Amino acid sequence: MKHPQDIVKSMIRTEKGSVMMAEGKYIFWVDNSSNKIEIKSAIESIYKVKVSGVNTVMMRGKSKRVRYAVGKTPDWKKAIVTLKKGEKIDIAT
Repeated sequence: MKHPQDIVKSMIRTEKGSVMMAEGKYIFWVDNSSNKIEIKSAIESIYKVKVSGVNTVMMRGKSKRVRYAVGKTPDWKKAIVTLKKGEKIDIAT
């Protein structure tokens, strides 16, 4: 069994994410091999909130070029977590 901190790597704070926080949705960078059930239990244990839904997206890495070498940034997984009504994650700014 994975540790919750191994599943949820960090919270993604963007302008779009700030708008979604008003609706009770939060965006997280999660482990590529984790599923929705693991993500839900990890968020509930770390932040002590009740989760009503989890949506996941596999984000493709971008191709980058440095001089003559062509490379690629790694693929990563994003999870959009919806909390139950009345629940909120306290974020220190």
